[in-house]
Formats: sequence, C-alpha cells, structure tokens
Amino acid sequence: MKHTVRALVFVATLTSVALAHAASSKVVYVHMNGANMFLENPVAVRPGQKVVFVNEDTGGHTIIGYNAKTGAVSTRFDGAVAGTKGPGHKVHTYAISFPHQGIIHYYCSVHAVLAQEPGGRTVAKVRPGVHGFGDPMAGTIIVTTDAKLLADNPKTASEMILPGYFGG
Repeated sequence: MKHTVRALVFVATLTSVALAHAASSKVVYVHMNGANMFLENPVAVRPGQKVVFVNEDTGGHTIIGYNAKTGAVSTRFDGAVAGTKGPGHKVHTYAISFPHQGIIHYYCSVHAVLAQEPGGRTVAKVRPGVHGFGDPMAGTIIVTTDAKLLADNPKTASEMILPGYFGG
C-alpha cells in the first residue's frame, strides 16, 4: 500500500510539472494593425513563455522595451516587424520571452515617443505628426506565475492570425 501511495504521488507530481510546462510553452500573441495599436494590452505570461508580436498591418512597426522609472530603452527587447501585404501573404512577427517576473513596458517608436511625466515616470505618448487614432502605440507585459492574471488574457492572444484584422 505504501508503494502505491508513493507511486500515485510521483505520477501526480509528474502530471503537474507537465501541465505547468505545457502552460508555459503556449505562445501568447499580440497583434498590430492599421489602427496603430497593440490589440492585446496588457498580456500576462509566465517567466520564459514566448510572446509573439504579429503585424497584420501593411506598414512596419517597432517593438521597444523601456524602463518607466528611468526612461532607458532596452537593448534586448528591441524588434522591428515589416508590414504584411495582406491575407494570404507571409505574416511578419517578432518573438521574445522574459526569464524573470516583472512588468515590461514597450512601444512602437514609429508611432509613439517616450516622455517624462511630472513625478519622473516615463510613458509612451502619440508621436506628433503621425497618423493614428489618439492613443500611443504602447503596451505592457506582466511576467508572473499568478494563475488568475495568466487566465485573464484576451482570447485573441491565443490565435496567431485574426481573420478580418488586416489593415493599413
């Protein structure tokens, strides 16, 4: 009986480790289109989980991480994504993962600029003179192990291509 209980505990442990690995290996998608926005904002991911930025816009975008406290831009979280011609064409992406828990801010330097607010916090603001829809093209990634936050991502964050979302 003692061996059976140990075996069941061992199997249960392996199952929970496998489920946790499967959850952390699932990709989270963030989409961009002609509205100059990151559709899924914010998103939550586990440490090491891949985030893929999908450009369903005909124009190019950048994805640049920055520190809201200091205004420093990241040399590691620094991507450029070419435009996608439209449905049926190769969709351009940029992928990254983050090894440690924390809050990661990012913006598109084509459509937004970093500005310091009173009190010293740095935020992304609409780039003057650039077409857009009033909001800066910016977002946040929460790197966490909190199951509630991880389960709260928009449904679209699990789909690579969003039908009818192309535009430029």
